[in-house]
Amino acid sequence: MLPLNATITQITEESPMVRTFFFDPGFEGLEPGQFVMVWIRGVDEIPMGLSRNNSITVQKVGEATSKLFELKEGDSFGLRGPFGKGFTLPVKGEKILVIAGGVGAAPLSPYAEAAFVAGAEVHTILGARSTGDLLFEGRFDALGKVSVSTDDGSKGVKGFVTDILKSLDVAAYDRIAVCGPEIMMSSVFRLLEERHVLEKAEFSLHRYFKCGIGVCGACCIDQSGLRVCKDGPVFTGVQLIGSELGKYSRDASGRRVKI
Repeated sequence: MLPLNATITQITEESPMVRTFFFDPGFEGLEPGQFVMVWIRGVDEIPMGLSRNNSITVQKVGEATSKLFELKEGDSFGLRGPFGKGFTLPVKGEKILVIAGGVGAAPLSPYAEAAFVAGAEVHTILGARSTGDLLFEGRFDALGKVSVSTDDGSKGVKGFVTDILKSLDVAAYDRIAVCGPEIMMSSVFRLLEERHVLEKAEFSLHRYFKCGIGVCGACCIDQSGLRVCKDGPVFTGVQLIGSELGKYSRDASGRRVKI
């Protein structure tokens, strides 16, 4: 459980507020959707989804990520993991729908690539605020059909991923994988529930983690008590029925924070 010292080998600016940090050594046998605990020395240890077996894709949103953005190639940070339950990989011939919003594209990109290698047909809905905020469009495009939505209409459908989702026959897909802002995932959840296909869907939740291994209970979700770090972060749609999804999360003190 001691952090591995990971050296930054490359930094790619994906957008003004998002960067991908490549590191060495990478992880073998990564289960797409798993996460690592990233230790920014002197600041904090935070959970991050892996965008490859040797990279994390980070949005600058707080003290820890701001400090991470100050690091250069050759610098290092600590890593523990990978932890948690990832997405269920499809089998050859299955048709899957990937729904990615914002930085949610990070853990979904290796999942989509693994699905493609397994022989599945991949269709991606990729959403962002604007064209400049679309992440990994090229990676998804290399795997199959990509439908794009942007809040400002600068590319694709003007609106949200659900505006595209409403026009699809979701029952035609064997698996549906979802990751993005929780408000977005909550909207997708309700639509899939209305279409009676929740049993085909998996959602990746983001919560505050302390230990990352299921011991402290800080990331337990209502009403089930499931631990996001150990039982998730990927949950089936059925597991999330009646849960706190889209309603609230908790801060470091355990206090509820409205989403």
